[in-house]
Amino acid sequence: MLDPALLRGQLADTAARLKTRGYLLDVAAFEALEAERKQVQTQTQELQNLRNTRSKAIGQAKAKGEDCAALMAEVAGLGDQLKANEQRLGEVQERVAALAQGIPNLPDAAVPLGSDEGGNVEQHRWGTPRRFDFAVKDHVELGARHGWLDGDAGARLSGARFTVLRGELARLHRALAQFMLDLHAGEHGYLECNVPLIVNADSMRGTGQLPKFEEDLFSTTVGDTRRYLIPTAEVSLTNLAREAIVEAATLPQRLTAHSLCFRAEAGSHGRDTRGMIRQHQFEKVELVSITQPADSMAEHERMTRCAEVVLERLGLPYRRMLLCTGDMGFSAARTYDLEVWLPSQDSYREISSCSNCTDFQARRMQARWRNPETGKPELVHTLNGSGVAVGRALIAVMENYQNADGSITVPEALRPWLGGLARIA
Repeated sequence: MLDPALLRGQLADTAARLKTRGYLLDVAAFEALEAERKQVQTQTQELQNLRNTRSKAIGQAKAKGEDCAALMAEVAGLGDQLKANEQRLGEVQERVAALAQGIPNLPDAAVPLGSDEGGNVEQHRWGTPRRFDFAVKDHVELGARHGWLDGDAGARLSGARFTVLRGELARLHRALAQFMLDLHAGEHGYLECNVPLIVNADSMRGTGQLPKFEEDLFSTTVGDTRRYLIPTAEVSLTNLAREAIVEAATLPQRLTAHSLCFRAEAGSHGRDTRGMIRQHQFEKVELVSITQPADSMAEHERMTRCAEVVLERLGLPYRRMLLCTGDMGFSAARTYDLEVWLPSQDSYREISSCSNCTDFQARRMQARWRNPETGKPELVHTLNGSGVAVGRALIAVMENYQNADGSITVPEALRPWLGGLARIA
């Protein structure tokens, strides 16, 4: 959520910055709503002061033995007015809050302007795409051997965009997740966590999934309680800091988790329906950092580099993209996407997205640190990134390491997690 001071004191400038990311803030409507809030709040405060003054006068009159019936009647009437005004003020504040909850984060000044992915800027590339001397198969064809990748079974069990993995391919998928976790926890200093896959609405609101993206979420209701399946472990990990005040010495806090993720993908019908590119259920190894504000940009570079190391250890060519204003996620102020090379598509495809959300999520969660210079609580900055998406890493390994006979060479980095296995055939 944006700082209310920006909306109240720098509304025109804030609206202009939001417009660069495709969000049109209704300035007139917000000004009218804010004017109504101020008016009702002022009236409420005046009524409170008047009631207090009259109540004091009643006490003085009683002490003198004077008749205070008229004053008491006036106070009773003020109480009814005050109750009505407080109710109206609460309603107006709820409308202001609802509007604020739907406003995305402001882009950092270094983010390039652009309306869609065409405005993203390549930062660098690593690795050279392999040249094949045989016809390249995609991951679906490669996985069809022995029934290792079975979309039909997934569809029978659950519906479209679910997949069953079997045998050596399931082992390879598990090895990828274990490799990533051990790398981030062992070498990169992240604290490994195991977090809930089902969370409450407050957790979803805290990281910005609610209210805007409710149609993209899976949810469950038991009795009168509704909970949501996480679209990413970012939700659970980041909300560990919700409504807490941490000491400066504990920052940065770096957390990682391997989890199932669930996305309805309501707005992506017809996109990447073949195979495992875009699934309703998938797995990721997530990275989250909680930092002091002054450190968040450096932490963003560090986090992105941690995700890059995964791809380099696996020998997968990739490129880093700085997303433009129109292609960033709702909560992000700056985002890098890592795109891995997929031979069957002759193109780079996203496999990791690393974002600095500055204080946007922290304000929604009231996640704070105690500044030792002032002794006062201040909002932290939150960052999140994929380190990386396990299913897409599996696809990339299958396609980049495929052999003419349909077998797949196991990258050397993964062999310790597969008992030394060098090839699956």
